[in-house]
Order: sequence, then C-alpha cells, then structure tokens
Amino acid sequence: MILAASPLLTTVLSVAAALGYASVALAQRRWGGPAVRTGLTLAWLLHGAVLASSLLATPPTFGFAPALSVTAWLVTLVYAIESHVYPQLKAKAVLLGMGMVAVLLALLFPGAPYPAIQSTWLPLHWALGIAAYGLIAAAVVHAWWMQRTEQAMRRGVAPPEGGLPLLAIERLTFRFVTAGFALLTATLLAGWWFAEHLYSQGITWDHKRVFAALSWVVFAVLLLGRWRLGWRGRTATRMLYVGSGLLLLAYVGSRFVLEILLHRS
Repeated sequence: MILAASPLLTTVLSVAAALGYASVALAQRRWGGPAVRTGLTLAWLLHGAVLASSLLATPPTFGFAPALSVTAWLVTLVYAIESHVYPQLKAKAVLLGMGMVAVLLALLFPGAPYPAIQSTWLPLHWALGIAAYGLIAAAVVHAWWMQRTEQAMRRGVAPPEGGLPLLAIERLTFRFVTAGFALLTATLLAGWWFAEHLYSQGITWDHKRVFAALSWVVFAVLLLGRWRLGWRGRTATRMLYVGSGLLLLAYVGSRFVLEILLHRS
C-alpha cells in the first residue's frame, strides 16, 4: 500500500489531521457554518487516511491507541452527518479535541503487527466490534449533551446544543445505544462462532471476553428497563456510562495493559 509504505507520510498525515481538528476548534466562532463543516470534513478525511495507512498495511498494525482513533473517527462521522440534518449544531470543542488527541496517540503508540489472517471472515468480526465501539461512543456523547441541555433548561438559560430539543437528543441517544447493542451482540456471536467452528476450540474467558459480556448485560438491562419501565434521565445515563466503561476495558483496556504495562504484543 502506498500510504503504509512511508512512515513519514503517515506522520505528516497524522499531524495534518490533528492541526485540522485544532483549527476548526479555535476558529469556529469566526467561521460560518459551511466553513466549519468543510474544515471538519477535511480533518476527518485526513484522519481516515491515517487509519488506512495502518489498517491496510501488510501485516496490519492495531492496538489500544488505533482502536481509540477509529472510535473517534466514527464519532466525528456521526456528528458531521448530524450537523447537516441539524444545521444549528456547532462543532463541539470536546469532539475536536478527542479527534486530535486520538490521532496523535495512535501516532505515538501504533500497536503491534497482526499475524496472517486465518479466515477471510475474521475481518468481519473486527469490523463489527469497531462499529459497536463507535456507535456506543456516539451514544455516550449524546447522553452527555442530553445532560447539559437538561441542566440548562433547569437554570433557565439557552440550551448548549443550538436549540436542539431535549427529546430529540434523547431519541438519538437511545437509537445509538440500540444499534450499538445489536452490533455488540453480533460481535460476540461472531467471536463464539470463530472459536467453535473455525478454530475448533472452546471460548476462553479472558479479560476481553469477560468485560465484553458484562457490558452486553448492562446494555441489555438498560434497553429492557427503558422499554418496560420507561427509564430515562440519570438512571439511564449512568447505566450507559457503566456499560460503555466495561466495553472500553474489553479491548482498549486489555491492550493498554499488554502494550504499555507488560510490553507484550
């Protein structure tokens, strides 16, 4: 791959993407809405090129920092799409900062090369897991916005989300939770199928699988509670945060311990 063949190019793209996010964050008050969306799109495209340079390498490299980078890239994509549906939304400094930090973190900690893929279906398992991370992360961001909007309404001040109704943010939050839960379920089922049928071995309950299963249980209870008991507000938000934290520990936390603390690939 052309991108993967040049570490210098990957570094240049990473710095350019980080500067793109920073520029939008600093200048969005002076820029108009179209200029902000254009700047965000360019930064997102540069971010995607950085990810392609590592994921499409031979062999591909991945780890805790690239996983965070992919998650930030997906959340930025979700927000960019929403900004076209709801033009009153402004690019949040926290999102732009998250993208900038994620790109630079992946540059410093690129992860380890993955061995040869033993099945052409294995990338599907990875894609499902990455997509689940991205959708759950988007749900967390929307839950945070929902809390801020509710607090602003209680104080009688202007909502921080450009006038987007609280119920609309809540609906978006749980749509992302539902979609993320469906993909997480598919990821766990695919992992079980690969272990049992492709590799003829039972599931080993390591830290990654334990945390992933616990997060699945929390999200299942959250969605059931909302459907049957009408959970919302702090109860629903706290459960979302707990489930997301467990999911973060499932791969990112495990890989961080292996790569940084234990120095193992």
